Parts: sequence; C-alpha cells; structure tokens
Amino acid sequence: MLILKIKIDLLIENYRFGLEVKIIWSYIMSIGLDNVVAAETKLSHVDGERGRLIIGGKLLDDLAFSQDYETVLSSLFQGQFNREFTPAEVNTLLSEARQDVFLELSQFDQHLINLTSIDALRSLISRFSDENNAATAFKLIAALGVFTSALIRKRQGEPLITPQPGLNHATDILQMAGLDYSDIHSRALNTYLVTIIDHGLNASTFASRVIASTKSGLVSSVIAAISALKGPLHGGAPGPVLDMLDDIDNPENAKSWLQNALSRNERLMGFGHRVYKVRDPRADALKRAISTLQDSASISGHRLALAAIVEELALQALKEKKPDHPLHTNVEFYTALLLEALGFDREDFTSIFAVGRVGGWIAHAREQIINGRLIRPKSHYIGILPD
Repeated sequence: MLILKIKIDLLIENYRFGLEVKIIWSYIMSIGLDNVVAAETKLSHVDGERGRLIIGGKLLDDLAFSQDYETVLSSLFQGQFNREFTPAEVNTLLSEARQDVFLELSQFDQHLINLTSIDALRSLISRFSDENNAATAFKLIAALGVFTSALIRKRQGEPLITPQPGLNHATDILQMAGLDYSDIHSRALNTYLVTIIDHGLNASTFASRVIASTKSGLVSSVIAAISALKGPLHGGAPGPVLDMLDDIDNPENAKSWLQNALSRNERLMGFGHRVYKVRDPRADALKRAISTLQDSASISGHRLALAAIVEELALQALKEKKPDHPLHTNVEFYTALLLEALGFDREDFTSIFAVGRVGGWIAHAREQIINGRLIRPKSHYIGILPD
C-alpha cells in the first residue's frame, strides 16, 4: 500500500508540474498575443507552417502577377460598404480621388518637408474629416500615394507632377514621383502593392482594428496603423537591408561580415519572421518581380550578384547558429532590392509600404465595425498587492 501511495503522489505531483508548465508557457506565449485569436476575418490568412498567404480567398501566387492592385482591393472591399465596387470602378474612383487630393497639396509647408516621409504622411491625413464611408476610404488610399510622391519631389526641390486621369494606382504613383513609369516598372510596383496589401493580424492591422472597434473613423484607424508601421520592429526593416549590402560591398566580404554580425548577436535584416516557419511566399513573389527588371538598367548586375550570395550565406550561417530555430528569407529582403531598383530612396520605403497596405487596413477596419465589438483584452497584474 505504501508503494502504491508513493506512485499516486508522484503522479499527482507530475500532473501539477505539467499543468504549471503549461500555464507558464501559455502566459509566455500570450505576452505578444502569439496564438491568441483576436478577430475573425475573411480578408487574408497567413499559413506560417506551409508558407502560404491567402488574400480574399486566393493564393498570393495567383494574384501577384495576374491582378492589378485595384482588382485585389475590390475583392477586399466586398461586403464592407453599402455597395460593391468592380475593379473598373475602383480604378476610376481612385483616379478621381488622386486628382482631388492633389489639390490639397497647397497645405504643404517646410515643417512637413523636414519630417520623415512617414511622419509627414501621418500629419497630412490627420487633416481629413474622420468618416466611416467609401469616399473616405478611397481618399485615404489615394492620399498616401499622392502625398508620398509629392514629398519625394519636394525634397528634391522639383515641381510637383499632377496625377494623370485613367492610370492605375502603381503607374500614377511612379509618374507623380518623377520615376520611370514604363510598363515593366509599373507592373513591378503593382506586384509589390498586391503582395503587401494584407497580411493577417499584423501589428499595424491590429492597431487599425482596435481603433475601428471604438466606432472611430477610418482616418483615425489609418493614423493608428501608420504609427504602428513606423516602428523598426514592423515596417522599418527594408532600408537596413540595403545598409547591410552597402557594408558588405563585395561578395568576398559576405561570409566574414555575416559571421561577425551573428557573433555580436545582431539581427540579420531580411531574415526570419514571427509567423512563417518556412520561406515567406512574398519573398518569392518579389524576387520574381525583380527578375523582370534585370533586362533594364534599373538594377545593376553587381547588386543582384551580391544579394544572391548574401542570401545564400546568411541562410547557411543562420542554420548553423540556430539549427532548432528555422530562419528564412522574408519579404523585407526583396522589398529593399525592388524599391531601390524602381528609384525610391530607402527613407521612403516605409511610406511605400503604407501605400500598399492602407487598402488592407481599411478593409479590416470596416470588417471590425460591421461584425466586431469593442476590443478590450485583459491584462495579468504582476505588481504589488496592498495589504
């Protein structure tokens, strides 16, 4: 009987220990809301285990090179307003909105030009009326494109370029920025805008939904999203990818540079993702988009060769250093190369990201307004308890 009692006591202790471990692990994982379901959505799904991104019911692979930004936007806006919008209608409404927003550029002042691009965007759209309707949605999407292009021109000391009626969003952004907007470049930027239009409940999208859950307007939701995006842990990584390539400079330096960075426990920019356990599908889409520019003078062979070697050696070094923690190429690595090839300065990369993602932010905000409730999670108090 004594032996039986000892066995039972051990089982009970093991059960309690196992339960405590599960509770502690659950708490640790919930600190960043990992594995916590905070919303139901029909907009996008990130399958981190299989490396798949579904946007509006379709795989990214089926959208990135076959659909215009306007077409994907029309699918995300289905059921979000009191009417549906065809891709052609979205094209027309965005074109008209860009022309209307351009008239508001007289509000530019030197203070705005001196701000970072993303801070200037946030300041400019804060002047809009904070409504929850389709007109505001299209105005916001147009504004981020118009204002980003105008800021580029202003900082260069060049005159502003007016929007051209009838162009699609990607093409008009390039031409307003004074960049090459030939078909090959426009298609490449369009691929980028489609690729990053939505990506599950990332930090900026969650911020947008939180604000929307209070029944505030779309302008407030987008301002919150921009404020989250500008943080270096969310939207600020593509620029440092180019800084890394600049520092390495030559393929012969790549291996030692990467090993030295890892020995200092520095993060290799453009590698690893919070959700993806395999390769980020957006990286492949943008790598393919870059390949379409190789025959033009947009990207140098040296830059591409260096990037290819850095990617290969970085993946190898990460695998050796962290064999149990899979780290793969993410969207930031090829975002940096693509936007640089299109002529954008790295200081504008976060703003260009916002130009594409704003459609997803608004779709999520509307979905939250229509189907959700006030987002009010609990916190776990770890402070001092009074007697």
